[in-house]
Amino acid sequence: MSVAAIVAWGRIVFIGPTGEELVTCVLSGARPPDLALVDALARAQLVARRRGGCIRLHDASLELRDLLELVGLDREVGREPERGEEARVEEGVERGDSAV
Repeated sequence: MSVAAIVAWGRIVFIGPTGEELVTCVLSGARPPDLALVDALARAQLVARRRGGCIRLHDASLELRDLLELVGLDREVGREPERGEEARVEEGVERGDSAV
């Protein structure tokens, strides 16, 4: 029986209400990142925001970045823009807005 190697997918940093780094965790596993990890990251961001902070994702693997982008949560989980990448502004739609 062979044992699969553990691969690091990135690091998640919990930021407190005053901007201090509270906890850093390494995200890793024997398989590629999946939707369960994306769900856990989204939930962690919700909990952090409810407590006045946020999370930041650092050193994310290509697979994790692609998966977050695919489901539209690449900015929501606090990924920092990479060098040369513009921070984009998402425009929301309000009830009653006319369609363009």
